[in-house]
Amino acid sequence: MAVSLYHLVVDAHDLNAQARFWCQVLDWKVLFEDPEEVVIGAGETAYPGMCFLPVPERKSVKNRLHIDLNPDDQAAEVERIVSLGARRIDVGQGEDATWVTLADPEGNEFCVLRSKRSLID
Repeated sequence: MAVSLYHLVVDAHDLNAQARFWCQVLDWKVLFEDPEEVVIGAGETAYPGMCFLPVPERKSVKNRLHIDLNPDDQAAEVERIVSLGARRIDVGQGEDATWVTLADPEGNEFCVLRSKRSLID
């Protein structure tokens, strides 16, 4: 099959703020920026990247798709990401969850998993 994941596209109210937040979380950099689009990634040829596109409205419902992050140290990463502007949220995950659910500065949900070694671990 000749297809691969290229971008995760995120509707954003403040493209630059969202791009800066995710660059700090993922240790990525801004690769392209104009008023209608900001693209971030590890490098120009390191797929996938994230692309932020402007929308006038703010987020109002739970995401249908979200990002899962795989840290070396879950507790340390949660603390670091919260210090960057994320906040803990409850989406009904329960106290026995092995992941921590956070929201980025515009309210998009994402999870910080326990450390994983494979896609099925």
